[in-house]
Amino acid sequence: MAHAPQIRIAATYMRGGTSKGVFFRLNDLPEAARVPGAARDTLFLRVIGSPDPYGKQIDGMGGATSSTSKTVIVSKSTRGDHDVDYLFGQVSIDQPFVDWSGNCGNLSAAVGPFAISSRLVDPARVPDNGMAIVRIWHANIGKTIIAHVPMTHGAVQETGDFELDGVTFPAAEVQLEFLDPAADEEGAQGSMFPTGQLVDDLAVPGIGTLKATLINAGIPTIFVNAEAIGYISTELQDAINSDDAALKRFETIRAYGALRMGLIRKLDEIATRQHTPKVAFVARAAEYVASSGKRIGANDVDVLVYAMSMGKLHHAMMGTAAVAIGTAAAIPGTLVNLAAGGGERQSVRFGHPSGTLRVGADAVKTGGEWKVTKAIMSRSVRVLMEGFVRVPAS
Repeated sequence: MAHAPQIRIAATYMRGGTSKGVFFRLNDLPEAARVPGAARDTLFLRVIGSPDPYGKQIDGMGGATSSTSKTVIVSKSTRGDHDVDYLFGQVSIDQPFVDWSGNCGNLSAAVGPFAISSRLVDPARVPDNGMAIVRIWHANIGKTIIAHVPMTHGAVQETGDFELDGVTFPAAEVQLEFLDPAADEEGAQGSMFPTGQLVDDLAVPGIGTLKATLINAGIPTIFVNAEAIGYISTELQDAINSDDAALKRFETIRAYGALRMGLIRKLDEIATRQHTPKVAFVARAAEYVASSGKRIGANDVDVLVYAMSMGKLHHAMMGTAAVAIGTAAAIPGTLVNLAAGGGERQSVRFGHPSGTLRVGADAVKTGGEWKVTKAIMSRSVRVLMEGFVRVPAS
């Protein structure tokens, strides 16, 4: 009986924010996987260990959650005003597909450090000590991210005292600027608010008509009021993720929201678009206990926001959804802004299942439409393992 050998591919396993993923340099991939298509998707599915009907990803690098079932490709940029090009692939856990429709804001923080360590950034642009500025072209949605990467003695600094709720240990801080973060992917009508409204009446069969803010910023996101769907935004993961009926309701809201936003043309298309849009529910600030046991006071946050990712309540907050939160909070009249107390603001501190997070956004109204020039947030980054991943050659 013939046995297919395993091939090995240079890779780095990194934590970025509250996510983990496998990072590749484009030129290290097998030739057939250097271009979009079935070969690349098949390879990444096998690397991560999907599709896995057991939902554990035991035979791969995935961690059986949306936060740990991720892949990244980085290459020298084809654009003269950027350093690197970045592609993000969200790998389904139990289905045979990779979703390339959006970004991971958490892993975005690891792109700059990975690029510098992989010598993909011009050495003349990287100081021995101080802050390296890495200009990243996010090829999934055609947006620019600026990463501020700390350097010490010619190497990326990874250790430090920056603490991020949802991550156990402190590390060095990497600040990200998402320039013009309104997502303008095909079908989203090229507008931050694709319906033209700050708040819509979203009719969802079997649930009712919900007030919703539908926004394309960071990642397409559907915001609804927590109380309208029976929550108070202090629930922990088990309260929702163990409730199959609740998960189905959220998926129904997501499907009808995606249809209203122009992201899909037919409801059944949502099954092959697990990564976007996100659904988040908001509530006014209140005291609660985070998943770590840490008590969060009502005065510690401006608003509570919990979000769904890949069909489950996220354990903290997706970085791109944080950009959407910061953007929506900065625009008077959105559900996030109203829950945070209303009025103009340039930053917001929100509560999530693991604790709190601050994000800033600069919003201006031009020609009757809102525009956000940039959103800013910080994450920590660390290399967990580097070397080679192995997959069967077949």
